[in-house]
Formats: sequence, structure tokens, C-alpha cells
Amino acid sequence: MTAYAIAHLYPEGLPGEEVLDYIGRIQSTMAPYEGRFLVHNTPVEVVEGDWPGALVVIAFPTIEATRAWYASPAYQELLPLRTRNIPGDVVFVDGVGPDYDATATAAVMRTAVLQEAAAGTPGPRGT
Repeated sequence: MTAYAIAHLYPEGLPGEEVLDYIGRIQSTMAPYEGRFLVHNTPVEVVEGDWPGALVVIAFPTIEATRAWYASPAYQELLPLRTRNIPGDVVFVDGVGPDYDATATAAVMRTAVLQEAAAGTPGPRGT
């Protein structure tokens, strides 16, 4: 199942030489793990809330490939070029399959909430 490395970055001003070097070299670190950019250096349209900074989304064939890319010597050598210059948050997440149905997820969650209520166990928000 496709997995994603998602970064919410907070660049300040124009990129310096280290960041340009990082951007110029990152693609080669992703190739052995079949990673590809889905979002990179693209403006976001904020429709709810606040979104300072930039968004990067990289797809990999599996969560294991995502972890292996991030931990790879090639990427670890490159990573400080970004982290010294652009703070941010990075997460890995599995995607959902083509047959995913949010209705089924809601039903499972509703059942769990009802079971917790019947047992007198507080729900996720202390209810």
C-alpha cells in the first residue's frame, strides 16, 4: 500500500546554497526506494485554519520503503543541509487502499464508542 513522507516546513526567505544543494540532490536518494514527489514547492490554498510554510509530499510503495529511504546513508548525509536551514515537521503515514470506505470506518468507530459508553469507560474526549 502506498505510504507517504509528509513535511510541513517553515522556510524563511530565499533558499541558501545548502538548501539548493539539498533540493538538487534529494531525488537521487529517493530513486532506490521508488519515491516520487507528489507535492513540492507548490503554493497551498488555505481554506480552513492557518498554514504557514510549505508542504512536501513524497510517495513510496510501502511504509517500509519510506523508513528505509529516510534512514539510508545517502539521505542521512543530505538531511542536515535542510535541517540546519529550514525547521519543520515530518511524518510518515500509510495511505488507504482503493476500496477504502469512510462509512465503514465510521461504523467501526461508532461501535467502539457505544461499547465504551456501555462499559462506563471514558471515550477519547473524556465523555
